[in-house]
Amino acid sequence: MDVSLTTGVLKEALEKYDKPEIFNTDQGSQYTAKEHIQILVDNNISISMDGKGRATDNIVIERFWRSLKYEDVYPQSYSTIKEARTGIGKYINIYNTERLHQTLDYATPDEMYFKGVNNQVFQSREMLLDVAS
Repeated sequence: MDVSLTTGVLKEALEKYDKPEIFNTDQGSQYTAKEHIQILVDNNISISMDGKGRATDNIVIERFWRSLKYEDVYPQSYSTIKEARTGIGKYINIYNTERLHQTLDYATPDEMYFKGVNNQVFQSREMLLDVAS
């Protein structure tokens, strides 16, 4: 993998999708290259890099990518991009909505996320009621 691949993918993503606030990577040479960093700077995107030798900095997403590859991408051997998008989309949906995760006390990521959102809404409502009374 060289800088032309990562800069090309980054430019394509910025054209297709909303600009992120933060871009997180490891410290691979393709991500620390001047060309790659300049794209982020030009787009006012904050740069976040995991510490050298710090695999645990991004352990959750690294584990997700491993699961996706070994449970879906490799066994399915997709023949086309369209097939891959559809299959990976289904996998991600199941991963987030149906698959129980030991590290989440056997809840799904969606259950944990929406539980947090609901708690925030509830806490905000309670604070408003306290202020009003």
